[in-house]
Amino acid sequence: MHIFFKSILKMGFIAGAIFLFATSCTHYNCGTAPKEKKYMSKRYRNALKERDSLCNVTKSQQMDLAKAAADQQKLSKEYDDLKRSTGSELNKLSSNIDKLSTDLGKNKETLAQREARLRQLEAILQRQDSLLQRLNNSVKNALLGFSPEELTVEMRDGKVYVSLSDKLLFKSGEANVEAQGKEALQKLAEVLKKNNDVSIAIEGHTDNVPIKTARYKDNWDLSAARSTNVVRLLTDEYGMDPKRLTAAGRGEYSPIADNSTPEGKAKNRRTDIVLSPKLEELMKLIADR
Repeated sequence: MHIFFKSILKMGFIAGAIFLFATSCTHYNCGTAPKEKKYMSKRYRNALKERDSLCNVTKSQQMDLAKAAADQQKLSKEYDDLKRSTGSELNKLSSNIDKLSTDLGKNKETLAQREARLRQLEAILQRQDSLLQRLNNSVKNALLGFSPEELTVEMRDGKVYVSLSDKLLFKSGEANVEAQGKEALQKLAEVLKKNNDVSIAIEGHTDNVPIKTARYKDNWDLSAARSTNVVRLLTDEYGMDPKRLTAAGRGEYSPIADNSTPEGKAKNRRTDIVLSPKLEELMKLIADR
């Protein structure tokens, strides 16, 4: 009898376990219990209680999982959008960087060309400055025997100016060169023939006192005749190349002193021999820009 009762209880427990499994929260509502409770054992009730607890936890986890899945989907979409947006920005940034790199390369090349050109210009100008300085010194040494009242030599505006007074070269109102003036011009020609890369301009100047003679109509006429005679002397008697020389009469219109005083008038009555370095090399460099 006792053994039979135990068997009945054992079968009840097994059936209860089967019922617990069948009524798990996966397929049935949590908290549902059989109406007949008189055969429930303590273990069965504990199992049922644990089932209900697990069911509630599972439902909560399912809700959390669903929310997490939704959040994950939202974040995934945001990530994809951000990746597309970032990719576009990165492409744009990469394009800008490439353009800047290209521009930088071009600017470096242009800068290098300009620096090379600047070095060329500086070298040419330095050679010209050196030439002018040597020429200035040579002319001064050649004309040391003449006083400052008779002639002066100075560098100005990138040129050498040899200014000879009318007293040294001419009689008043005349254009023929006097003996002492010929001596000065001969010494000057000896220096200039050794410096073939120098252009020479002969400029005749007068004061503002009008002149009108049978030979010279005005100061223009007189100054042009004086400069022309100096050129002819340098070429015909002293062997200078005519292609290097230019004659110009400036009359009274380029004074270097005040014509209101006798001293100023004396300074203005002059013949300037302007020595300029030939600029072919510089002009070619400028033309090649």
